[in-house]
Amino acid sequence: MGIIGSAIKPFKATAFQAGKDFFDVTEKDLEGRWSIFFFYPADFTFVCPTELQDLGEQYNHLQSLGVDVYAVSTDTHFSHKAWHDTSEKIGGIQYAFLGDQLHTLSKNFNVLREDSGLADRATFVVDPDGVIQIMEITCEGVGRNASELVRKIKAAQYVRENPGQVCPAAWEEGAETLAPSLDLVGKI
Repeated sequence: MGIIGSAIKPFKATAFQAGKDFFDVTEKDLEGRWSIFFFYPADFTFVCPTELQDLGEQYNHLQSLGVDVYAVSTDTHFSHKAWHDTSEKIGGIQYAFLGDQLHTLSKNFNVLREDSGLADRATFVVDPDGVIQIMEITCEGVGRNASELVRKIKAAQYVRENPGQVCPAAWEEGAETLAPSLDLVGKI
């Protein structure tokens, strides 16, 4: 796909967020902060509310890490509000939902299912410079794990803040990292 390391493309989307009026979000709003784009197929569905609620349980922690969260489907911002107002699981979520009925974001991130007009179940993490650092795409029936997403974001933030260091498999905050060099070749 060649999307890791690429800059986020320009977009404008209308958002719904609990306790706020509808508002527009563009790529300019991401500058200087980490962002998650959490694509899901559609409002009023089955796996989606479980994983959106799971992500919602991590929202305050993500905010403390300087990470904004944007749930994205090809529904409208009106549909997002109606779902928030009628679903117990969605009703407690505090992060923003972006309407992508024109498919701008879904096409920008290459996750639009052309045959149905729905987005894949996909996650993208964008760094403060607007560069995509993490992506995950799963099949329709497999929900994502927000705790694992938080772990990956912490690793990406560590690597950004510590040039020359990398995080090995299953790295957790505070664990040992690696400094790639010829001395390590064949010894790991």
